[in-house]
Amino acid sequence: MPSPTRTGARPALLASAAAVAGLLLAALPATVSHAADQESCRPDGLYRTPGADVPYCTVYDSAGREKMGSDHQRRVIGYFTGWRTGKDGKPAYLASDIPWDKVTHINYAFAHIDKGNKLSVGPDGADNAATGMTWPGVAGAEMDPQLPYRGHFNLLNKFKKQHPDVKTLVSVGGWAETGGYIDEAGERVDSGGFYSMAANADGSVNQAGIDTFADSAVDFIRTYGFNGVDIDYEYPTTMKDAGNPLDWSFANGRRAGLVKGYAALMRTLREKLDRAGAADGRHYLLTVAAPSSGYLLRGMETFQVQKYLDYVNIMSYDLHGAWNEYVGPNASLFDDGRDAELAAANVYGSAQYGGIGYLNTDWAYHYFRGSMPAGRINIGLPYYTRGFKNVQGGTDGLWGRAAASTCPAGSGLAKCGDGAVGIDNLWHDLDTDGKESPAGSNPMWHAKNLEKGIVGDYVTEYGFPADTRLTGTYTRKYDPTLVAPWLWNAEKKVFLSTEDEQSVAAKADYVVERGIGGTMVWELAGDYDWNAAEGQYETGDTLTSLMYDKFRSAAPYGAKKSNAELPAKAVDVDVEFTEFKLGDSNYPITPKLRITNRTRTALPGGTEFQFDYATAAPGNASDQSGFGTKVIRSDHSGSNVGGLKGDFHRVSLKLPAWQSLAPGASVDLSFNYYLPVSTPSNWTVTIGGTAYALAGDLARGTTVVEPGTGTTPTDPPTTPPGEPGDCAEPAWTAATAYGGGSVVSHDGHVWKAQWWTQGEEPGTTGEWGVWRDQGAC
Repeated sequence: MPSPTRTGARPALLASAAAVAGLLLAALPATVSHAADQESCRPDGLYRTPGADVPYCTVYDSAGREKMGSDHQRRVIGYFTGWRTGKDGKPAYLASDIPWDKVTHINYAFAHIDKGNKLSVGPDGADNAATGMTWPGVAGAEMDPQLPYRGHFNLLNKFKKQHPDVKTLVSVGGWAETGGYIDEAGERVDSGGFYSMAANADGSVNQAGIDTFADSAVDFIRTYGFNGVDIDYEYPTTMKDAGNPLDWSFANGRRAGLVKGYAALMRTLREKLDRAGAADGRHYLLTVAAPSSGYLLRGMETFQVQKYLDYVNIMSYDLHGAWNEYVGPNASLFDDGRDAELAAANVYGSAQYGGIGYLNTDWAYHYFRGSMPAGRINIGLPYYTRGFKNVQGGTDGLWGRAAASTCPAGSGLAKCGDGAVGIDNLWHDLDTDGKESPAGSNPMWHAKNLEKGIVGDYVTEYGFPADTRLTGTYTRKYDPTLVAPWLWNAEKKVFLSTEDEQSVAAKADYVVERGIGGTMVWELAGDYDWNAAEGQYETGDTLTSLMYDKFRSAAPYGAKKSNAELPAKAVDVDVEFTEFKLGDSNYPITPKLRITNRTRTALPGGTEFQFDYATAAPGNASDQSGFGTKVIRSDHSGSNVGGLKGDFHRVSLKLPAWQSLAPGASVDLSFNYYLPVSTPSNWTVTIGGTAYALAGDLARGTTVVEPGTGTTPTDPPTTPPGEPGDCAEPAWTAATAYGGGSVVSHDGHVWKAQWWTQGEEPGTTGEWGVWRDQGAC
């Protein structure tokens, strides 16, 4: 998530959590129902927390769709940042400026992880933008005297009382605070943040840190009246040097454990939020800001966390920018087959890639659609620009090149793009030397003024003289295939990628037509309106209102993962993609697919499994293990110029004729594909001529049964033939120290240690623990 340098936002976490929680929760309606009734409201594919009667019906209807008010059929989620306070002399954007009747959710950006692994917004005080600051004399910014804190959090809750259908979430992390945080002096503290909270230096899961953070997150949202938590972790990927260069010293040494730690973090948050929600009589939301780049997602395995999330917000922007020399749109909707960055990497020329360009919103949406209902996905829109100067070639700059001779200090880049500066870079960051980082970053209202040849009166607040004049003409260009507008200044050779009514309307139509859950905006303060009295564009809600109008009469969003009817009966057979290679060694993508039979019925050789994976990857998946993996149906073939035409490839594989799978046993096959996909879903297995769904898909309306009987299992599956003494591997002992990769036998199963351990009994350390079950002896 883009995050300008912050000098005004120093929020705090109050100590009086219990008292404030009681005040806020008492003001909200609670619904208590039987577990069976609540299950009818659970969204398709959402994880069930064991032992918790989660009050899903307080947020979702009987079809599992989110309730947002009668005039909000799709989400409009706006990020509201804590640092645009006006106290630094720049224009303010306060809670009173939010178009509350046009949005459905507000994400407060940002909280961070403190040195003690707790969710925090810093020390308390009058300069604390979240809980202490006030704005005397500003209309609409008067504090609610009933709340025991001030600042943004006071105003957010004041306006929520007037707009009770709007939900607020606290967003944690962001570009600047994923691996550290900004302290009260405005200095960055390199604490490790998400990287050290969720993963240890040896790559193991830091469960103690995760538990501390998750407990503090529950306390935080109860204290300040938030409806949930949004995690903006940039990025838990195995790709080396991904994310903020200031974080690399923590992140690179932990790459092997980041995905595992991310999954453990999300599962823990989901379970603790669900148990808190069951106690409080309301469902708490858990969401993430997810990357859209195929490069980053390639190092996130199959994005296994989607089942823990109410929805995903795709950061479908920052697809091109001054981190390299390839000039292109910030957030195009579609590919056009001419992306200069992809062409340089021979993506279009490779048969294995299928000609699929993966730097566009449509590709990113389909990546997540492979594992989630359309309605649990929101596409991101930028209310800011990205841009270059000294652009050479291309068509009005598009797909040209802009190489820089030097890169910003602290960027970690040996080569980068020549980013736009000065009047073309109003919302710039500072590099580690305190100098302007060239990026062409502007609020959209400033870009509109550049387009009209207007120098707004606000430029003096950004350090420009009052008599500033523009050089050259900023001509608006638009590519209908990409769905991307930009400004081209031929005299300065400046390219600024923008959004406006035409592109946002097209993206809103795309959301409606495909049943997508809605849109997410970074950030609300970049929207615009025309001020006729001043003769300039200023902060407004033109684009947000346009989306609201498009969505208010739309059909309900898509609430099912599968586009086909799946069996109503499911069996307890686990499937897991594992043993991914790390970083740049993971092409092609060749994980192991592990199938584990947790029923009491042996699966005979020849048993067929089928599943769907997203058309974001070409339909050429295969295996190297004799399971006959093949794509039996494709909703799309060929390139993705103008958009992918369907959602899924359907795959079939069969246990080899000689390979039966006993109860409790596992079997691995080597899977092979070329572009990243999220967790394959919509599984079926045919046993004794009957097709069953798999329990792990968490589909609504399915009943888990024992195959062949139709009865619900009540006991764990029996241990397959073979006693502990029959295993060839040495028996586990509590006194022995085992290194990572050690294999032992225990209770009739073979176990493999994921890292060093001593005294931890196999079978007791859980899904993310040290011992991984390799199946029965």
